[in-house]
Amino acid sequence: MPTCSQSMQLALDTLHREKTKGIPTGLVHVMEHGMIERLACAEPGEYAKDPYGVYMRMLEQIGVNMVDQMLAENPLSMGDKGYEGGGGGATTGGIPELDGMVIDSPEACVAHLERFAFPLLEKQIRCFDERQVIQDVVTLESQAQRLLGPDILKAGYDHLLFPQLAYYRYGYESFLMAYVLYPEVMDRLFGLQAEYAVLHNRAVVKAFQWAGLPLYHRLDHDMADSRGLLVSPASLERSWAGHFARSIKPAVDAGFTLLWHCDGNLMDLFPLLLESGVNGFQGFQYEDGMDYVKICRMKDREGHSLVIQAGVSVTRELPLGKPEDVRRQMRFLVENGPETGLFLSMSSSCAPGTPWENIRTAVDGFNHYRKVGRG
Repeated sequence: MPTCSQSMQLALDTLHREKTKGIPTGLVHVMEHGMIERLACAEPGEYAKDPYGVYMRMLEQIGVNMVDQMLAENPLSMGDKGYEGGGGGATTGGIPELDGMVIDSPEACVAHLERFAFPLLEKQIRCFDERQVIQDVVTLESQAQRLLGPDILKAGYDHLLFPQLAYYRYGYESFLMAYVLYPEVMDRLFGLQAEYAVLHNRAVVKAFQWAGLPLYHRLDHDMADSRGLLVSPASLERSWAGHFARSIKPAVDAGFTLLWHCDGNLMDLFPLLLESGVNGFQGFQYEDGMDYVKICRMKDREGHSLVIQAGVSVTRELPLGKPEDVRRQMRFLVENGPETGLFLSMSSSCAPGTPWENIRTAVDGFNHYRKVGRG
């Protein structure tokens, strides 16, 4: 890791839950090309020609202190009115076909798991190459830090593995029905995923320690919608939670700050996450029942306060409100956030169509609180 600038140090001190004068800004991901260019002080059409250059200039102009997920090319799939990708995938109404098998039922999902997925996981466990993982992690993080420059801290994302609900491969209907109907198959899936994850995550921890990277990682897997968890908390406690805790244990034991990304209403999952060693959260859909005040008063399993990346809502205030609504919500997030460990950002990706006045108000707020903190 390069010598810390003042901006990087503010991010690091906040991750360590030390008292700081200002409140740092986390990743701000704007997806409309014209807005990216406006924030970056770039010419119209320049983002599509130089996505990395213009996106990085946007982050610098905003004053972002820390980035975990590298998303510079992500807005290329967007037009002025939203996503312009084609077709329906496993999570958008399409029926997936994997290895020549059409996954159109829970039985087809189970058959593919047993015929293809389980043997592949078993082979990955047998052939695991720790040195290659360490090399890959250090290379990727070093390249990302060079792109971000000397003032933005690159933090971990997408390296630590853990068992997941595989709806993204098999589709919601087929996988979630299989989850209910074939619990023994799910236990084998989560067990094999965890067995590989332990090997992989030990290597990731070694890579971060050897390279002097910040001991931080964001965990990202959507397990809820606006109504609540996709599956019952009791079933997760029975079949998933133990495997999840085993998977992240190498990072927990090494003292990592582990933030869980929150989409939908995840309140029922918080006890399992905290008990497993998660000690922070990012990205809240407040209108779905995410109780920000309650979350910010929670403690991790060691009794410490949490790291919270609070975001102005990209589903309500930013796209639908007025500048005064954005300012009001930001004051609420600051006044009710934890005394230490607080970042400010947007709650998730800022979609095309969000009014410029609201985006500008949010950026002005980030600058204000970064300079003066709660004062």
